[in-house]
Amino acid sequence: MILYIAEKPSVARAVADVLPKPHKKGEGFIKVANGDVVTWCIGHLLEQAEPEAYDPDYKKWRKEHLPIIPLEWKQQVKPKTRQQFNVVKRLIKEADLLVNMGDPDRVGQILVDEVINYSGVSKTKRESAKRCLVNDMNPAAIKKALNDLRNNTDFIPLATSALARARADWLYGINMTRLCTLEGQGAGYNGVLSIGRVQTPVLGLVVHRDLEIENFVSKPFYEVFITLQTLTGEPFVAKWKPSAACEPYMDEEGRVLSRKLAEKVLEKVTGKSGCVKSVKKDKKKQPPPLPYNLSTLQIDASKRFNLNAKKTLDICQQLYERHKLITYPRSDCRYLPNGHFEERERVTQSISKTAVGLGLDDAVTHADLTLKSKAWNDSKVSAHHAIIPTSRSLSAERLSQDERNIYELIARQYLMQFYPAFQYEEHQINSEVEGGLFIARQKSVLSDGWKALLPKHKGGKNNSVLPSVTLPNVKTGDTVTCTDAKLDEKQTSPPKRFTDATLLAAMTGIARFVSSPEIKKVLKDTDGLGTEATRAGIIDLLFKRQFLIKKGKEIHSTDIGRQLVMSLPERMVVPDMTAHWESQLEDISQKRLRYGQFIELLTAGLKQLIDEVVEADFRSLKGLGKRSVRRKRGNRKASAGKRSVTN
Repeated sequence: MILYIAEKPSVARAVADVLPKPHKKGEGFIKVANGDVVTWCIGHLLEQAEPEAYDPDYKKWRKEHLPIIPLEWKQQVKPKTRQQFNVVKRLIKEADLLVNMGDPDRVGQILVDEVINYSGVSKTKRESAKRCLVNDMNPAAIKKALNDLRNNTDFIPLATSALARARADWLYGINMTRLCTLEGQGAGYNGVLSIGRVQTPVLGLVVHRDLEIENFVSKPFYEVFITLQTLTGEPFVAKWKPSAACEPYMDEEGRVLSRKLAEKVLEKVTGKSGCVKSVKKDKKKQPPPLPYNLSTLQIDASKRFNLNAKKTLDICQQLYERHKLITYPRSDCRYLPNGHFEERERVTQSISKTAVGLGLDDAVTHADLTLKSKAWNDSKVSAHHAIIPTSRSLSAERLSQDERNIYELIARQYLMQFYPAFQYEEHQINSEVEGGLFIARQKSVLSDGWKALLPKHKGGKNNSVLPSVTLPNVKTGDTVTCTDAKLDEKQTSPPKRFTDATLLAAMTGIARFVSSPEIKKVLKDTDGLGTEATRAGIIDLLFKRQFLIKKGKEIHSTDIGRQLVMSLPERMVVPDMTAHWESQLEDISQKRLRYGQFIELLTAGLKQLIDEVVEADFRSLKGLGKRSVRRKRGNRKASAGKRSVTN
């Protein structure tokens, strides 16, 4: 008997639908006509054991217990899903062949693997298990995946990376939450101070941005624009580019802060002749953006429809599981397998049927299906691929407005792959007047290409419209005369507060916020804080714990969130340390680092952090927080500690 183990009931039902009928439904499983069985987990059936499982004394929170570092890790069956676990365990023991059908990511891999391992099956059965990667919930796609089973052992590095992540979160969350709570309560704070390997640096991003804004002092800066005239009388405007000699009068962004210097330039060049030093005309192409992964979709959904990350993920799950209109949504990949190119006609036809009334009719009609963008690249695809529409169609009337909006985004991004590049011309004239360099630039659209699909702004213009500046046709050495000059005084502005979109972008592109040059070099463009599947939950968690609040679209830190960040050692609230850990977790999945090395480095760092927290000052938290309803002695803190072990 083959046993297919899905991550959730909805996937199990979809898998069973393509297997031989008739079916016999049992309690927690579906038996198909040939005797094979489909069963399911309900998310994680197992969880990391609480500290008291290692030592009963750990039920009470005491500093002398820390750090709590298990020598042999224990898992336990989650009480709420114990019945389903028993069903899966029994079927695992009865099966001849196991097929891991967890979602195609780290969590999906370990979620099923840990149940198999916990069930005590033989090494032979474990090593013969297969892996089925389902990215699309439609019958044809599931059949295709079932005909392309891989060895489950091929995914051991992925499972090991997930295991390392879970244990790192446990070690950091349990120890730091207990210690910070004890230190905070000793200083007069009421309640639990939840600390997480990812959530605390994310909170730090918001707090530091808020402080930067509040402490910002605006300064004037100056720009010089001159009107140059050619020998044939054609005028054009050029902007002064300060030389290296002006650096003492400029800020770190190259803006001139000295009015006197800018006025001197005005006086020097007005009415004077100069010459064209160089002329550059370049035709450039911009290929279509890649299809979405979850983070880029969440960012665009926030910008376009003001949806937060969790709401977007929830909508995606409905479109994937219930409506079967999109592929697996918790993907961190923006590429597609080459084999999927053969599906393009069916997918675009389905878009045309589903997207009636969504403004994509013309986009489908004018798509050139002979074009193949760089999105199709087998070398960039591992367990899952980019989020795209499926070959299933459904009347848009059966979708909620939010579902229609998200489907439209995904479909539009997919259709862009069948449009030519956006083409434009850059024309730049560099002129010299009285030793000063003045630059004039013009961009003009040659062909909209994929940008024709962008939503129209008010007035019917799309995002490809460029400023209407026309530069004369001049050549190097031509004489020009400064007929007019003006000084523009502007004010430096503070950075903007985080929104759902920009905070997500910060988490995915965390290298921009890392201060250590060494770690910046290590981090790749794809590294970030958290994973595609967890980022929305982490942000949501910070709101639930009252560390963050939202004012309109802006995200602000609360007094508790701010004072917590100000009390902790700096390396706990900046992304350097945990971003480096994320990079190491990726190295484990790619077999560039061993699990043991990662845990050894982490536990050594944890011990150092404990010493630093003990020396920290938590007095600014005095009087803040709300004391929880009192439970049995020790249980309140233990319960809160359990909740803290989530990144």
